[in-house]
Amino acid sequence: MTRNSSPTWLRALGKKGDLPPTIQLGNRLYRHVRTFKHDFFAATGLYAHGGHQVVLKAGREAPLWRIPLAWIGHLLSRHEGRLYQTVSSIEGVPPFLGYIGDTALVHEYVPGHPLQKHDQPGDEFFPRLSALLTNIHARGVAYVDLEKRENILLGDDGNPHLIDFQISWHWPANRGGDTSLARLLLRILQQSDRYHLLKHWRRTRPDQLASQAFAASYAPPFWIRWHRTVFRPITVLRRRVLTWLGARSTPHGRSPG
Repeated sequence: MTRNSSPTWLRALGKKGDLPPTIQLGNRLYRHVRTFKHDFFAATGLYAHGGHQVVLKAGREAPLWRIPLAWIGHLLSRHEGRLYQTVSSIEGVPPFLGYIGDTALVHEYVPGHPLQKHDQPGDEFFPRLSALLTNIHARGVAYVDLEKRENILLGDDGNPHLIDFQISWHWPANRGGDTSLARLLLRILQQSDRYHLLKHWRRTRPDQLASQAFAASYAPPFWIRWHRTVFRPITVLRRRVLTWLGARSTPHGRSPG
């Protein structure tokens, strides 16, 4: 279970507490097994029906100082659900199973664990992750959140899997996505995906990278350098504030849960 030291107003479900004990998918009743994470924007947990396991991601429901925020949970869950459906059938993306209420979605559970610094995945892991990213890009999507190693799962099958499409980018053509500006933004974000892929590849399996790719993994595009310069101090400040509030155990690294 997640640690519950965070003030309730900092947690997506607020005073409601943890995720629901059961959820209904079709004619199946799934029971809560464990909570992976519970932060400001979402709570994520594992549910099981017999031997079938799924993941529930419940978006923000709780108000903040009496300001309603359930609309944020609704928008983010619907956006992420659409992204899962856009990249459905791509090997390495867990199938989307539907919505629960107004602010939650469900997808298949992938047995495995987030990629760690000490992991030594097999020779095919990163080539397959590169192919997975290529297939996602071919659907007109930029993953955007590949900087976080935690979003890359090393499956028990030894293969890569990507989860968490909450901030992924997809601008449909029928909504202006075929304009020059939209294509430029997509190209920039997809190039960022490629840089972060090389960075993880170099840190985990540097023996596989040719000299040119190895050098590229140390050369972030200028917009990533700009983003780090502008937002790194804000991130450090936010972590210190959350630590002071009790939402984090340490100002370094990622928040607990």
